[in-house]
Amino acid sequence: MAEQEPGPDPIAILADWHAEARALAREPDAMTLATVGPDARPSLRVVLLKGISADEILFVSNYASRKGREIAENPQVALGFFWPELSRQVRVEGRARRASPGESDAYFATRPRESQLGAWASAQSEPIASRAALEASFAEAASRFAGREIERPAGWGIYRVTPERVELWIAKPHRLHDRFLYTQSAAGWSRVRLAP
Repeated sequence: MAEQEPGPDPIAILADWHAEARALAREPDAMTLATVGPDARPSLRVVLLKGISADEILFVSNYASRKGREIAENPQVALGFFWPELSRQVRVEGRARRASPGESDAYFATRPRESQLGAWASAQSEPIASRAALEASFAEAASRFAGREIERPAGWGIYRVTPERVELWIAKPHRLHDRFLYTQSAAGWSRVRLAP
């Protein structure tokens, strides 16, 4: 039986597919993030999805990291999800922005203590002398916050990506995959089918 064409809201579909992936996929929250530097060179890395709202996709980072610096310079980003267990992938293009400090504080408070200490210990994307230096920085952070709550570092927080284009891809036999491109406008989402 042929799968029905996806509905009119690609973010709702992404949320549904992610829920299915959480039950079946090995790494359901793995999300590829692409940014572009001031030299126009693209940069790609895998980050963890931290949430999908009605119109935004969330992840966290150090604002001074390479991705943070590139987003500050050019907020246009691309995201990719691939769940081979579901034979599906999703591509997203949109604009990233920092969430409010209060929202980042609230999320930081839910992280395991060791992850909170790691956010203090690592100047993400900066050169370090050795693994031992990183572990010493972690030990120093653990000592500094011993016996008390760990506040969020000011340079760390949630990013919100507002999608402008979303492509849904569903694997089919003979490389006759289903591809649907959604484009956001003032009138809402429009959808076209693409050749595989």
